[in-house]
Amino acid sequence: MMNFAKYLAIASAVLLTACSTSDTIDDGSVEPSADNTSGTSSSDLTSFSVAIDRQTAEPETSVEEEFFSTEDVLDMDDDPFTTIVNIAFNGSEAVVDEVEGITITSDGAHVTADHGQTKNVSYRLSGSTSDGSLTVAGEKKFEVVLGGVDITNPDSAALNLLCGKRAFIVLQDGTQNVLRDGTSSLNSHKGALYCKGKILFNGSGMLDVYGNYNNAIHSADYIVFRAGNNIYAKSTANNGIKANDGIIINGGIINVETSATAGKGINCEYEIAINGGRTTIITTGGGEYDSDEGDTNAAAALKADSTLYMRGGELFVKSTGKGGKGIKTDWECYISGGVVHALTEGSVYSYGSLTSSPKAIKVGTKGEHGVLEVSGGTIMARTSGSKGEGLESKGTLTVSDGTVKIYAYDDGINSAGDMYIKGGTIVSVGRNSDGIDANGNLYISGGNLVGVGASGAESSIDVGENKQLYVTGGSFIGIGGRIDASLGSTTQGIASYSGSTTANATAKITNSGGSTTYATFLMPPVSTSGTVMASCPSMTSGTSYRVYMGTSYTNVTAYSTLSSGGMGGGGKKW
Repeated sequence: MMNFAKYLAIASAVLLTACSTSDTIDDGSVEPSADNTSGTSSSDLTSFSVAIDRQTAEPETSVEEEFFSTEDVLDMDDDPFTTIVNIAFNGSEAVVDEVEGITITSDGAHVTADHGQTKNVSYRLSGSTSDGSLTVAGEKKFEVVLGGVDITNPDSAALNLLCGKRAFIVLQDGTQNVLRDGTSSLNSHKGALYCKGKILFNGSGMLDVYGNYNNAIHSADYIVFRAGNNIYAKSTANNGIKANDGIIINGGIINVETSATAGKGINCEYEIAINGGRTTIITTGGGEYDSDEGDTNAAAALKADSTLYMRGGELFVKSTGKGGKGIKTDWECYISGGVVHALTEGSVYSYGSLTSSPKAIKVGTKGEHGVLEVSGGTIMARTSGSKGEGLESKGTLTVSDGTVKIYAYDDGINSAGDMYIKGGTIVSVGRNSDGIDANGNLYISGGNLVGVGASGAESSIDVGENKQLYVTGGSFIGIGGRIDASLGSTTQGIASYSGSTTANATAKITNSGGSTTYATFLMPPVSTSGTVMASCPSMTSGTSYRVYMGTSYTNVTAYSTLSSGGMGGGGKKW
């Protein structure tokens, strides 16, 4: 297994205004203008969708390309693969160039090429066949140029790259290419496009890969995608795209679908890095019982057995089956840039007493530590099925920058361990549970936070039993059935009262006369009433303020210690 930090070689949201004193109002009874906040509406939380899209132009924003090795970089303007082997498929046969140093055998349209020790070989494919394939063997890296080819192999891989060296797959500009396997197999093949070594995609053509027996695309090593690639991978039997040792998406338009039970759209046994492009993944399969693991196994649009790094580009994921996940990583997830939209529509999957709940983004596994850190970018997540949570970490969860908007059936944001809110803009709704649920301590030291929980025993902000809420900075406002947190040390005042909010309101905290605004918040598309809590750094203990949440102004007094009183709200008291 590789370590991205060691082996990667570099080749060449506007937040809501918080604690501002610049805007004023003349009359406390007048609803503040939307101009008081620089945020954008959260109403799209209830309506955004995820769909396959091959036509919209690739986003231009990205970070610098990364590669596992400088040897993975192909200069398309100075292509070094100059020993050319043309292979033209024509129905039941293939016409192949004879080139010195390369052994070619054919059986109808099934071609096997072995370049042995010959360097710089470029296999250039064209034509079509409904019963053919190309198998490549050899001891040196090579190139496969897809120049308008359509290959179906009813019994095995359409493109079977058995050379363990680097395979540069070039999608020739302006061409449409298709690779398919059948539902049977002569050799238990792993993909319609299978490579024993590394797959390095280049070029601006289009490629469709259909996996009917196993995966659509599978590398036993790693895969790199680049800008210009336009790839669609679909599996009805397993994963859309599978790699053993790593996946890097530097750019391109990548669309993936899988309908297999417990199938994964993009699946990597190690780490995944997304730096650019637009990646869309949809899974529709349900869950199953895994007898080897003795546990349930559900579908996931993107699955990394180790870590996901989201640095740039766009990632759109949807899972509709029971127990399905949008993003699932077993160890860690670091989101520092780009756009993530995650959507799940399935309910909980059950097998006896074992269950698998839907999650938009889940980090960590049962009984194991997970780390979820958001330091930039924009995340929008929605879950509609039973037990569906927005963001969940089986360990710690940290937000230090970026924009996070959650609309979940269950908890909006949940951590099994400590949670840290250090910056950024967060709007989190738990429609049937808590807006924010930290099962460890919750530390708020910065940012602009809105939490909305359900009525009754649920909370806008909930901390674990015998754990505490520590407030040393940041602006937050929340509403839920009760306050369910024990207050630790705080450096700013916190107000609590019974109130209500309206959908998409511009909430704010002002001084007692309403002439100075200390913090503004953009509320989610929810109208509800319950226990309100509000705070920002300009609030001090024992001082009076006004809070507006879209209906009317409420006069409140802030406190910072338990003994100051006034912190209860219809449920558990601080």
